[in-house]
Amino acid sequence: MRFLSRYGECDVTVDGSECLEAFTMALDANEGYHLICLDIMMPVMDGYETLKKVREIEAKRGIPEESRVKIIMTTALNEGRNVTKAFDLGCSAYAGKPIDQEKFVNVLKKLDLI
Repeated sequence: MRFLSRYGECDVTVDGSECLEAFTMALDANEGYHLICLDIMMPVMDGYETLKKVREIEAKRGIPEESRVKIIMTTALNEGRNVTKAFDLGCSAYAGKPIDQEKFVNVLKKLDLI
């Protein structure tokens, strides 16, 4: 949060369920998020399920693909199958832990977030 707050306002949630609640509330208030960072290993609802549900919410609301929130998976699970699954579910980028801040900034630039 300290790192990302340099670039804008940040919210932190403790699990996937809370993330979906915050995401939905932001959409309802017409203040959608620009970026969501998800860990694959989260309590209550893992990152894969959260990612899938975010994309389902966007589809149900008719949000065009180019306007959808950017989602970066941030995880220690760097095996190819984890990366592939995340992209198949609709993530925008994948960042292995520990996070290299310089590379992360480059990803944010590539996604037109900064």
